[in-house]
Amino acid sequence: MKQETFLPDAYRPAEDEPFMNDRQVEYFRRKLLDWKAELLVGSRGTIETLQDGTRNIPDVTDRASEETDRALELRTRDRARKLVSKIDAALRRIEEGEFGYCSVTGDPISLKRLDARPIATMSLEAQERHERREKVHRDD
Repeated sequence: MKQETFLPDAYRPAEDEPFMNDRQVEYFRRKLLDWKAELLVGSRGTIETLQDGTRNIPDVTDRASEETDRALELRTRDRARKLVSKIDAALRRIEEGEFGYCSVTGDPISLKRLDARPIATMSLEAQERHERREKVHRDD
């Protein structure tokens, strides 16, 4: 697949363009790569903070507070790790030419949805149906 080498920062995918044309694909690829890089930088900072933070705090309340902060930070980093995995999956879909299409219906996912959540694998309608079914089964 041929990709354009220059994409101005002001470019935004538009509904009046052919869906998933080279410019749109490159726009989303860059958006995903930038998001992944940002998450990885944050992860490195967390690791450094956790390694530096192994000090002995005599006050029980201060120690409990620090342990709570560390637990929260680890949960946040775990979410980021899962998000990086989803970003990698989206990048694979781009390489395979499947990005932007609903995994349930095969229909295009709206550009607004992809711009807001480029890791989306379902159209809004399919996602809502999925969540309703999940809620029904959870309530059983």
